[in-house]
Amino acid sequence: MTSGIIRSRIVSLVSKRHRRLLSSDAVSGAPKEPLAPSFATSSASASASASSNTTTNGTAASKASPSAFEANATSSNKGLRFLKYGIIGGVTGATAYAGYASYAYTSEVIEEKTRALRSSANFTVPEDAPAVEKIQTLLYSAAMTVPAKAIELYLDLRRLVEEQVQSFSEPYSEKLLPDLHPAERHVFTLVLDLQETLIHYDWTREKGWQTFKRPGVDAFLEHLAQFYEIVIYSDEQSMFVDPVVERLDPKHCIRYRLSKGATMYQNGKHYRDLSKLNRDPAKILYLSGHALEGCLQPENSVPIKPWKQSDANDTALLDFIPFLEFVARTSPSDIRPVLASYQGCEIPTEFMRRSKDYQRRMQEQKQHGRFWKR
Repeated sequence: MTSGIIRSRIVSLVSKRHRRLLSSDAVSGAPKEPLAPSFATSSASASASASSNTTTNGTAASKASPSAFEANATSSNKGLRFLKYGIIGGVTGATAYAGYASYAYTSEVIEEKTRALRSSANFTVPEDAPAVEKIQTLLYSAAMTVPAKAIELYLDLRRLVEEQVQSFSEPYSEKLLPDLHPAERHVFTLVLDLQETLIHYDWTREKGWQTFKRPGVDAFLEHLAQFYEIVIYSDEQSMFVDPVVERLDPKHCIRYRLSKGATMYQNGKHYRDLSKLNRDPAKILYLSGHALEGCLQPENSVPIKPWKQSDANDTALLDFIPFLEFVARTSPSDIRPVLASYQGCEIPTEFMRRSKDYQRRMQEQKQHGRFWKR
């Protein structure tokens, strides 16, 4: 009996333990929901997502395609922008280089330096040359055509501009005066300025433009016309010079008149270029109130006091007559050393001093000769 009781208790303990193990495995290992419903739910959700993807495929594609187009458009815009800026930069650089070349080199120098480049565009290959060489030459010639044509266009434009500028900056002719008659080759040429030399013009609100004649100008022109070829050389327009000379010189003592078109334009100022007069430089005198500032040959310049109409007692022109007559009568081989000897002096005053000194010495020599004769 005792053994039966023990056996029954062991069986009951084992059965309880087995139930506890089964119940704990079921609770801990089993999912909260049944297996079959869970699989069905996942299948349904997958099919629902597939259907939703199918229905929204067009919408997703429509949403994705504009972004792709925008990316392509952005890349193409960047390429066009890069090309535009590249062209602008190339044109700017070429313009800047052309400006520097125009400043630093003459057209002849540029033509000499670019001759090889321009001739490379017209390079030809012999007919018996290999095909590869012909293709290479063709490609090289095509690549050199654009810069060669650009340089030729630049040279043509520069020559055209220089011709136009030269027509305004240089005298209209290399010989401003006609040839002298052979019988007058010994005659000196007296070149006279107008403003503040022979006349003075002024403008006022009440009377407008007025031209005043310098005192002694009539006697000056009439007397020196016997010894000189008198030429008016002014930097005024011919429309002003011609009527003024007509009124100033009714006796036609002045042979020729030159205006602004015969001057040399440099550094914003018009200069008289005596080398263009077609006369011997050793026999030219340029008399002007601004002789040293307005002439390219200062060695031929004879400065005179500038005159304005307020100085009614001026005698500068009459004071110059003795000196100019002496030069014409003695006819030095070259007037330039004579004028250089008067540099820094008032020529009429210095000439009178030298003349008196010469007369005094000649008188002393005569007296000395008379003393020895006795």
